[in-house]
Amino acid sequence: MMFNNQQMEARTRSLTVLQQRILSCRLCQEQGYIPVAHPIVSGRANDHILVIGQAPGHRSTANNKPFSGPGGRILQKWLELAGFPPGYLHEHTYLSSLTRCDPGKNSRGNGDRRPSPAEMALCRPYLEAELRIVQPRVVLLVGTMAIEAFFARGPLEKIIGRYEERDTMLFLPLPHPSGVSRWLNDPAHQQLLHNALAILADWREGYGL
Repeated sequence: MMFNNQQMEARTRSLTVLQQRILSCRLCQEQGYIPVAHPIVSGRANDHILVIGQAPGHRSTANNKPFSGPGGRILQKWLELAGFPPGYLHEHTYLSSLTRCDPGKNSRGNGDRRPSPAEMALCRPYLEAELRIVQPRVVLLVGTMAIEAFFARGPLEKIIGRYEERDTMLFLPLPHPSGVSRWLNDPAHQQLLHNALAILADWREGYGL
């Protein structure tokens, strides 16, 4: 979607206000879900791709930069496989997530805690406002939780490699970009990922992303 200068300035102002609201949010801390709130934001009103992940991890929180851990490096490599240049993830995509604070480690100590439905509900208005203001052409749903927030629940092998268009936005699911993902150990699943990246490559050329 094309915007004139006046429209873009208005969207930039609206996004600045929204991002300040997100950064000052303490709802999950006040309701006892996390000990200390540290929300992070990253993106611009003119970004054509919006990425939605599960939640920032401890590295991202420490750096005040979403997707700054190993998952972000893998996601950048996937973008490069689709023809995007190095650095595109952090320089030209709007980075969002279902919750804006690090949920902490899970009780078993073997990974990050999954945000609860209540936590995601507290953050959902922020995500919907970002989609409304930024109006990206492409939305990348990264990982099962992000996919299930927009798609019907189902096995990844029936979802990866497909997309849906809603309100002029193209929603493309991707698996979690983890170097230890067992799902991606299957060559057939790797092919599904490459199918999804081929779709993204077509959009890059067709829409000038």
